[in-house]
Amino acid sequence: MYGPLVLLVIIFISSIPVIAVYVWFRLARYQFKLVRFLFALLAGAAAFFPALILQNFLNFSVSAGGRLELFYHVFFRIAFTEELSRLLMLFVFFYIEGRITKDSSGQPFSWNDINRGAAIGLVAGLGFAILENAVYAASDTRVLLLRAITAAPLHGACGSRIGTAAVMFRTNPVQAIFRIFAATAIHGVYNFMAAMPGLPSIMAILVAFSALFTAISTIHSSRTSEAKTLDKNSENQ
Repeated sequence: MYGPLVLLVIIFISSIPVIAVYVWFRLARYQFKLVRFLFALLAGAAAFFPALILQNFLNFSVSAGGRLELFYHVFFRIAFTEELSRLLMLFVFFYIEGRITKDSSGQPFSWNDINRGAAIGLVAGLGFAILENAVYAASDTRVLLLRAITAAPLHGACGSRIGTAAVMFRTNPVQAIFRIFAATAIHGVYNFMAAMPGLPSIMAILVAFSALFTAISTIHSSRTSEAKTLDKNSENQ
């Protein structure tokens, strides 16, 4: 496979998690309309561009070289700039969304802000992954297979944590900073394992999918717990 065909295949593979997450939201009856889902995807994809600008600006060698330079590139120049860009775009997303306090049915959201932020961040991460995979497909065929399998889970997992950080920044900045640090650390560890030729690819795959599993489990368990509380309160009324 060459050229446009490779690009189409990569985009298709990257879109599968997006479809799966949307079906999950619908089956679980999360208050997550299609328009909001698509705008979250768009916000995540838009985060690719400031990240690219920052990475180009920070593209210089560290004088110490060796492991320190590798650490600088995988953790700071790549991981931190991408998570920072995602955070900025989610700030914009939540600011715009905050101007609209009700969904199309006219009822306020019952899902609390932190869990909703995690879900929106998850979707935004998937949007980032689609665009990033398309760029890699056009420029670096050596990592296509690994990225096609792991980019969406990785960015979805990190995006979920950044989404919670974005909504917590005013009320609990310490927790917000911790979640940004956690997302950057996960992202950096993945980058390090993917970049090291001596390490098996399964290591990076495990990091990406285990991080995604914990993010999805947190969203699901928190939403289930809240739904039970709401049902219990309605029965007592």
